[in-house]
Amino acid sequence: MEFWLGAAFVDTPEYVGLAQAADRLGYDALAISDHIFYTDFDARYPYTDTGAPPYRPDTHWPDVWVTIAAMAAVTERVRFATNVYVAPARDLFTVAKAVSTAAVLSGDRAILGVGVGWCKDEFLQTGQDFHTRGKRLDEMLPALRTLWKGGLVEHHGAFYDFGPLSIAPVPAEPVPVYIGGDSDAALRRTARVGDGWIGNRIYSEEQLGALLDRLSGFLAEEGRTLDDVKVIAPIGALPSADLYRKWADRGVAGTMAAPWWLATPEEKAAHGDGLALKIATMERFAAEVIAKM
Repeated sequence: MEFWLGAAFVDTPEYVGLAQAADRLGYDALAISDHIFYTDFDARYPYTDTGAPPYRPDTHWPDVWVTIAAMAAVTERVRFATNVYVAPARDLFTVAKAVSTAAVLSGDRAILGVGVGWCKDEFLQTGQDFHTRGKRLDEMLPALRTLWKGGLVEHHGAFYDFGPLSIAPVPAEPVPVYIGGDSDAALRRTARVGDGWIGNRIYSEEQLGALLDRLSGFLAEEGRTLDDVKVIAPIGALPSADLYRKWADRGVAGTMAAPWWLATPEEKAAHGDGLALKIATMERFAAEVIAKM
């Protein structure tokens, strides 16, 4: 079982310290979330009853690839993922260059967690078509993999048409692509082209079981099984080694946690509510859970 640190809603100066702690404590990856801006959104957020997103105008959303490069510079082992990067809100070459550069600077420790996005407002401001975002992502992913091979390459499709051309630098190893989202379309995309699936919200055990059944069905249609993809699932239950062993047996390759969400009153009193508290709770989680796995 892999243990990923879910580092959304974190103030930007804390990321480097979190990455160093994750590297030291045995976490496998640190995942950072993506948004471009905040506004009075016309789009409805899909994961709350009210349709309002669970963040404020002053919530930090640093550029994910710049942040990954900064964290990679002060670590040696831990990997870095996006959960998730809204790739179709950008043009193909912006995505290709940013991901490729971060992968090279991190020593091939970057993971592209990618989704279609929900926020139409962001697409309007970046000049990308919101309504074709799924189809464009389906074409974008093989085009990205072609570009990351290096050398003169070309692609001719419905939305992207280029080449022969090359970009540099390119990673020494293929960038793993994890698909985010739990719609049928997202799970089918995982089954077709994903190296993994990454959950971007917390799932109850009942919800997770149903999701794995759906994903298994779509994988079977593609001649694949859960053994062919890495499922990274945040689980809405009290952390324990027994909990994660159970879900590893069900085909879940890893989970995601933000231990400071479960900080005790004593930890809060001793460390406040900033980076020191986050690291203290990460240390406790590592001792009580990771070390026992």
